[in-house]
Amino acid sequence: MAEESKEMDELANTGNFIHNYIQQDLGENLSRLNTRFPPEPNGYLHIGHAKSICLNFGLAEYYGGKCNLRFDDTNPTKEDTEYVESIKEDVKWLGFDWGDRLYFASSYFDKFYEIAVKLIKDGKAFVCDLTPEEMKEYRGTLSTPGKNSPYRNRSVEENLDLFTRMKNGEFADGTRTLRAKIDMSSPNINMRDPVIYRIAHASHHRTGDKWCIYPMYDFAHPLEDTIEGITHSICTMEFEDHRPLYNWVVENSGLAAHPRQIEFARLGVTNTVMSKRKLRALVEKGLVDGWDDPRMPTICGLRRRGYTPEAIRAFCEKIGVSKANSRVDSSLLDYCIREDLKPKAKVVMAVLNPLKVIIDNYPEGMTEEFEIDNNPENEALGKRKVKFSREIYIEKEDFMEVPVKKFFRLAPDKEVRLKGTYFVKCVGVDKDENGNITAVHCTYDPETRSGSGFSGRKVKGTLHWVNAADCIEAEARLYDYMMLDNPDDPDGEMIMNPNSLKVSKCLVEPSIKGCEKGEKFQFMRNGYYCVDTKDSRDDALVFNRIVPLKSSFKPAK
Repeated sequence: MAEESKEMDELANTGNFIHNYIQQDLGENLSRLNTRFPPEPNGYLHIGHAKSICLNFGLAEYYGGKCNLRFDDTNPTKEDTEYVESIKEDVKWLGFDWGDRLYFASSYFDKFYEIAVKLIKDGKAFVCDLTPEEMKEYRGTLSTPGKNSPYRNRSVEENLDLFTRMKNGEFADGTRTLRAKIDMSSPNINMRDPVIYRIAHASHHRTGDKWCIYPMYDFAHPLEDTIEGITHSICTMEFEDHRPLYNWVVENSGLAAHPRQIEFARLGVTNTVMSKRKLRALVEKGLVDGWDDPRMPTICGLRRRGYTPEAIRAFCEKIGVSKANSRVDSSLLDYCIREDLKPKAKVVMAVLNPLKVIIDNYPEGMTEEFEIDNNPENEALGKRKVKFSREIYIEKEDFMEVPVKKFFRLAPDKEVRLKGTYFVKCVGVDKDENGNITAVHCTYDPETRSGSGFSGRKVKGTLHWVNAADCIEAEARLYDYMMLDNPDDPDGEMIMNPNSLKVSKCLVEPSIKGCEKGEKFQFMRNGYYCVDTKDSRDDALVFNRIVPLKSSFKPAK
């Protein structure tokens, strides 16, 4: 017990204020915690949703409670089973399990209707004929109170009749609504007789054409939480002003349970669009390769690019939870994937901008094999053999005919080590008619063979390379941040980064033959790459750059 108490005290100092609320509310019955992740199935989840998934499922996991996966499918005009299935896949991929607790708001439509009828009978709801424009005029402003609807004092009998006829489909969309009867003079506009049902003659992805009236989110959501026995309804800060309405619906529903709504700041990331509406626009305009484009911040996009669930969960843990809106540097997410892949990924040699090197004094027709570690930081990944011969390729940027100061790579009369093999020295170059270098000529020192125990002269540069005779040509997709800005204004213009994707041919050592889609590698001195799951084939490999090797992010000490 003393150890548990100490652990709780430590949690209280993590900055995650939600732990404090849970401990105060549940006392010693912490395993009674029941949270939920309640996405609307109207699009694909993004990194911001990952924060909510990790928070809700993580809290339940920590306290030995439960977390429900529930789809808030109350708007049939925008929802689809495609989104339902993608969301389920994303949650599972992140490593969370909802067990037998998969729910849909649509499963409660009959109960919602029953509670709406109760509110009418209790004199707490009425059918209103105001148009949306008239309703906006009656609502008032932040500084002026609203006015009562002329239909507010209809009798219970008339309201019940009209609401029944709304349900039966007698009225056109937008002609009538059911509104809660609360207070048109409330300083909180959300409490000024909010709409709780609207007419929508639309087929629902689960209930078909059974209903032509649908509950509003602010009415349905608290009822879903209450019906499922949710103890803590954790949502983002934009719902803080909706909390009085959340409580009003629960308290007047006739249901026994009363969840506690807690708000936290939503995730903002630099150079990243976090609006589902804007992301959908990018897809619909054909500016990206679908929802799973590796530049997209969608979970399926991050998965295709090569991010791991462990890295995303580590990112969500590092950013923490607060009530203050802030923007996280996107380089932190890159840092998390590097830290995760560093001990896991095999290190291979790949040349993205090839320059031929001819070793003049190496015997023609001769080939040697050299053994190289698959990952110097993880012996368990073993070793591999690479072939070496007279002609190889190195990166163009690893050679300068007129080297600048402190250039420690290959240059005339300079010596470098070729990874895992020999020292070589540049003795000349070939150029085309335009003066462009087409090949570099070198000599090698056979006494410097790697692993031979050579301990003579030292060199400062070690270059990666591929063997010209057996290297594999592949496509490298170099991804960068998709956006040049991240406007706070939800209606602000999106400015795409013109360099968000560069495609080039690359040469890779043959050890990657037979690699699987989604498999991740470190391209030596270049970055982390993933075999594309959509476009890559055995005879035409495509590698997505996940992140470069270097980052501007520095972890706190």
